[in-house]
Amino acid sequence: MNPIIPDWPAPACVRAFSTLRSGGLSMAPYHGREKKDGGLNLGLHVGDDARIVLENRARLRRFLPSEPVWLNQVHGNRVVDASLAGDVPDADASFACCPGVVCVIMTADCLPVLLCRHDGKAVAAAHAGWRGLAAGVLENAVGAISEKNGADIMAWLGPAIGPDAFEVGEDVREAFLQKDGRLSVAFERRTEKDGKYLADIYALARLSLRHAGVMQVYGGGFCTLSDESRFYSYRRDGVTGRMATGIWIDKSVGR
Repeated sequence: MNPIIPDWPAPACVRAFSTLRSGGLSMAPYHGREKKDGGLNLGLHVGDDARIVLENRARLRRFLPSEPVWLNQVHGNRVVDASLAGDVPDADASFACCPGVVCVIMTADCLPVLLCRHDGKAVAAAHAGWRGLAAGVLENAVGAISEKNGADIMAWLGPAIGPDAFEVGEDVREAFLQKDGRLSVAFERRTEKDGKYLADIYALARLSLRHAGVMQVYGGGFCTLSDESRFYSYRRDGVTGRMATGIWIDKSVGR
């Protein structure tokens, strides 16, 4: 397993990762880089053999201080305390203030967003699909861990569908314009397809974070749909696996 490690100036006690599609045991259509390579599918809800998914999760667990707090993601804006979450809560973000508690979300085109306080005392992970973004999941996640209206938070944007590939209809654009008319800058009209736009989910996230007071935003620049060798993509493949992006406070490092 060779995950992406976020390149951001997080405190030394903050650890984070984003898995790739390779490095596990899943076979086609959940395979790795080549069909003969095992895929690291971590989603139990996508039709893969549950025993294999659990072994893939066990492989990930070996690199972590505790079992990740998995969520039943519903494309909403609910944020839960990972240390109190219990059995797989319906939520799209979690936060932790206790060392060793791993916040994690799964994606295959939607945007994973990691948050941490500058003082290293709190972290969060959010599943930012377009519905969750429009509903304010990032603002809620920032509010759950910030003491200074977002000014004490930094964010990292993980692998998601890129701005040249994320085609949406007028309904998606309108959902964001109802939230804030200034978000129109994240949409580009596709003249050859009436009523269709290219949406920049990274720009939408940055604007949402700025609205929440977060000015330090890193990452972005990935495209899950076009980078088939590294990423699962629901839009590209339909039946596919899920990657995980997670964050925790390392109890062995002083804050």
